[in-house]
Amino acid sequence: MKIADIAEFYSEQGGGVRTYIRGKLAAAARAGHEMLIIAPGPADKEEHLPGGRIIWVKAPVIPFDTRYHIFTRADGVLAVLDRERPDVVEGSSPWRGGWFAANWQGTAVKSLVMHADPVAVYPHTAFDRWMSRATIDRLFGWFWAYLRRLNSRFDVTVVAGEGMRARFESFGLTNVHTVPFGVDHAIFHPDLRDLDARRMMLEACDLPETARLVIASSRHHPEKRLPVVMDAVARANRTRPVGLYMIGDGLSRESIDAKAAAMPHVHVAGQIADRTRVATLLASADVLLHGSASETYGLAIAETLCCGTPIVVPDQGGAADFAGADYSEVYATGDSSSATAALLRLLARPEADLRAAARAVKVAHAEAHFDRLFALYESLIAQKRARAP
Repeated sequence: MKIADIAEFYSEQGGGVRTYIRGKLAAAARAGHEMLIIAPGPADKEEHLPGGRIIWVKAPVIPFDTRYHIFTRADGVLAVLDRERPDVVEGSSPWRGGWFAANWQGTAVKSLVMHADPVAVYPHTAFDRWMSRATIDRLFGWFWAYLRRLNSRFDVTVVAGEGMRARFESFGLTNVHTVPFGVDHAIFHPDLRDLDARRMMLEACDLPETARLVIASSRHHPEKRLPVVMDAVARANRTRPVGLYMIGDGLSRESIDAKAAAMPHVHVAGQIADRTRVATLLASADVLLHGSASETYGLAIAETLCCGTPIVVPDQGGAADFAGADYSEVYATGDSSSATAALLRLLARPEADLRAAARAVKVAHAEAHFDRLFALYESLIAQKRARAP
């Protein structure tokens, strides 16, 4: 099976998207499939990797985040599809990449892969402090009409969580299938907990090892609501010494750095490319405090639980799906005071019990996600061939 993924938000300097696509290539190699990643880049070129190829199509850089390029024309992408004739073509966004896949005239199974809920990412993030999310959804009814039109052009729409499937179906999308993400358990596991790493992070936060250590791991983007996380830890410091160690980078980095500079006990570590190092830091922290309420799955949360570290999460989105009474606390989305209260409640609980409960959480393996995805595509190919004259 040859699968072409029109991955318009792929970058070699990216975070979760890059991790996911590299995992998909590795899974394709194991399963004997060929994976083509069609991505915007500085020049037309191909990169051969186990499992397939990354086919870069020349495209302009995004001015506000120079790590990424953006498709502006369909012809380069369509030419690749015409040449490669894949069995499955994925549109991995509801924007240009999705429409390129929808409009291609080939006979492949077409899959719209929704890695995000755009209304939750942008309007909810911007306006939910002033109006209810239901009101915002109604105001953006035009977007749901747009998404229904796009969805109707595909054989299947793939999402990572049951909550997102139910939400999309409530707005009239059809043929929505849940294929949950997973974590590489060979990298993320509790045995990586390292007291020296914990001490290093607390020292970076200008705190002794007797203080408590909060970690945040996400892109620096408004949807991740990192200021809520930072303000919550600042309030917690009025009660007990708490450090915040932040992993990640992105378009909000400058404002995050400026805010951190004005706050005690906050360290912005930036992007860490070494996944084993990230896993070690997650395993060595006392708790992950997460801000985003718009994710489809919450990969950083799943990775943290695989490392045996408890979590504090908002009550909406993919993050909330991971909450459990034995190893987490939940707070009102976007409310830093509520997040502080949740954090202090968790820090007051017996750490050994929390970590044992976190280790017991059953998080799917990354391989299982791709196995299910490939099986879905194979069944759709068979159905399409059976219907062909």
